[in-house]
Amino acid sequence: MQSSLVLSPTEVAVIRAALCLLLLFGPNMWSQTAEVTARSEPGVSDTAAAKLTLDQAILLAKKNAPQFRAALTEAGLAREDRVQARAALLPGVSYTTGAIYTQANGTPTGVFIAANAVNEYISQGVAHEALSFTSVADFRRARFMESLSRARAEIAVRGITTTVVRDFYGVIAGERKYQNAQLAADEGRRFLGLSQQLEQGGEVAHSDVIKAQLQSNDRERDLQEARLAAEKARLDLAVLIFPNFTRDYQLVDDLQQSPPLPEFAHVQVLAATNNPELKAASAAMHASQQEVASAIGGHLPSLSFNYFYGIDATQYATRSDGIHNLGYQVAATVDIPIFNWGATQSKVRQAQFRRDQARIELSAAQRQALADLQQFYNEAQTAQAQLELLHQSSDLAAEGLRLTTLRYQSGEATALEVVDAQNALVLARNNQDDGSVRYRVALANLQTLTGTF
Repeated sequence: MQSSLVLSPTEVAVIRAALCLLLLFGPNMWSQTAEVTARSEPGVSDTAAAKLTLDQAILLAKKNAPQFRAALTEAGLAREDRVQARAALLPGVSYTTGAIYTQANGTPTGVFIAANAVNEYISQGVAHEALSFTSVADFRRARFMESLSRARAEIAVRGITTTVVRDFYGVIAGERKYQNAQLAADEGRRFLGLSQQLEQGGEVAHSDVIKAQLQSNDRERDLQEARLAAEKARLDLAVLIFPNFTRDYQLVDDLQQSPPLPEFAHVQVLAATNNPELKAASAAMHASQQEVASAIGGHLPSLSFNYFYGIDATQYATRSDGIHNLGYQVAATVDIPIFNWGATQSKVRQAQFRRDQARIELSAAQRQALADLQQFYNEAQTAQAQLELLHQSSDLAAEGLRLTTLRYQSGEATALEVVDAQNALVLARNNQDDGSVRYRVALANLQTLTGTF
């Protein structure tokens, strides 16, 4: 039995057109679809594939950290405020043009007394200048506020650097602790197998096997916790430095390459000249002094000056009826404040309160800077001194575990001694990694005071 499929001429034409479209556009369509799919995959980042150094991570954080970008935005706004305050001291030029029609009443000026003529045309440039003690003080205050915002931006730079250093080496330390937990779990499993083998030979009691099993269980649980902590550290750093969410990145492990600690005298000199906290407090105090001066300026006279050049005539022309309409006019005004129900003096007192507070904050910042310098240097010095001790302790703990295991095999040590040796080795290795991170973070804290990294 045979069956055949018969197509109509219209259906054949449709199929032919579809095949032609596939041949013409099919490859491009598939390639574009693949490209869109690749771009839409979550976690894709151009910078995530290569290994990141600490300097690269800091640069990425400066580009993508919102707190740092907010400090830069504040500095930009303060710079524009200074530009606007300076512009207020300089003459301004504008141009006006217009026409006025006044209802006629048979006189040359019309109905309104203020009118110059029934038809009046104005086209003139105006140069305006206003001078006052307040405007000068406002400009000076804007300059100090710009310095304050720059100092705060520098504080943000150094703060984000310290944060990246902590998180960067926190990731590396987390990975190392995970490796330490893996080694400890393997050692726990080996000790469990050894105790079971010795129990079968009648050399140890079953209590040793129970102790080894408990120790192995603890090591497995520690391994799971170390994996979770390492993953959390990776995610925290990724959120800080990458514009797109990703966890697929690698870091250059230079934790053991500890940079030297500079001399304290050198650090003191740098801290005295490059401390952004002191710069910010000093700029805030100077800005508050100019705010007092600006408020006092409300008691003093102010001068405004206007120069007009153009036409103010009954016809829109430079000459009309044989008269030259183009000319100039100068107007000067002195404004003398007399009485405003104590509002100006109230503003002066407010500004004085802020100035006194700024002075106290500057003094406190100076004392705190000295204390922080001593504290951060002592922290770095102590962390550096402990590095060699931690490394030695790690080597001794590894050798102690090896010897205790051999003694246990020969029946000279108990299972409890082996467990204690294993715990000592894990603790020593983790302490060594924590000590290296502590030294790096201590150096980064010194950078917040000295401006060197």
